Amino acid sequence: MKLSEKKILKKKEQILLSAITIVNRRGYDGATMEEIAAEMLMTKGSLYYYFKNKGDLMYQCHKLVLAQATEELEEILLEEGSAEHLLRKMVATHINYAVDEKETFNLIIEPKQMFNPEQIEPVLKLRKYYSNLFDQAIEKGVTSGEFHVKEPIIVRMMILGAMNWIQQWYNPTGRMTKEELKQQFAAYIIKLLK
Repeated sequence: MKLSEKKILKKKEQILLSAITIVNRRGYDGATMEEIAAEMLMTKGSLYYYFKNKGDLMYQCHKLVLAQATEELEEILLEEGSAEHLLRKMVATHINYAVDEKETFNLIIEPKQMFNPEQIEPVLKLRKYYSNLFDQAIEKGVTSGEFHVKEPIIVRMMILGAMNWIQQWYNPTGRMTKEELKQQFAAYIIKLLK
């Protein structure tokens, strides 16, 4: 890779990280190309050198956050330990993203509303792969005898659905800290599987 290509990729990543921060602070509709450009000390027109439009930028943000979350789950699955231990860590990771990267990560819920047709297929593919990582943890528990479920995929859908719904009601200044929330969710999820 040429030096100029490396510089473009580095700048693109800086823009994405800045955009993710702004989207998580102001929401998808509240984040503007002007604000993202200003944060990067760029002109709005300069952003279009790196991204076609706001939709493309949001797609790239979502893809980056989902790829980071996926990588963390893959690393957890490679660790030694019981299926329960691994699943608890995976639940904590998912909740971290659901809370900390709320707006960007939330795009996973209804990608067809947010992305154009050529973006949907890769997003759905990555989303399916992400879900499959939870399937692997549950299957490990079933195989080892730790978990007793007849329909692991239905249980996984319940788990991810419940964790994704956190974005709708969780308040960081509410009665439960994020750490307490992660522990409570993991405890109830494990009860569901035993």
